[in-house]
Amino acid sequence: MQADILAPAAVLVAWTLIMLVWMAATRLPALSKIGGMANAKPGGRGQDLEGVIDDRINWKSHNYAHLLEQPTLFYAVVVMLAILGPHEHDVLFAWSYVALRVIHSLWQATVNKVNVRFLLFVISTACLLVLAVRLLMLTLFADPGVPA
Repeated sequence: MQADILAPAAVLVAWTLIMLVWMAATRLPALSKIGGMANAKPGGRGQDLEGVIDDRINWKSHNYAHLLEQPTLFYAVVVMLAILGPHEHDVLFAWSYVALRVIHSLWQATVNKVNVRFLLFVISTACLLVLAVRLLMLTLFADPGVPA
């Protein structure tokens, strides 16, 4: 069923918004401690806060940015699989991708040891790769008369 493959994407959207709230909840108080936004560089960006506020606070922002990068590929793949008719293994890999991204977020936002973070990224990327290969197989090699 198409909703089965779309559910992980919906959860990842919700998680991304949770990370946005967490980022704001930690960054705004940190900004007020350094004099508020009035002292911010005109036309400045989030990167301008590097070295200005505590790194542990910026980690949430870094992760939020990461959730707006590679997962965009995940959303596209999941939507196309939903249209074509996902296999139960596709759903399993989609949930695995989301679970690993949530764990990656929690790790990066709190501990941020790069070796573990990188491992989580590689494993989640492998899940996305499996989904992308499955999508390629469906779109390039599938018999139009045979259901996925």
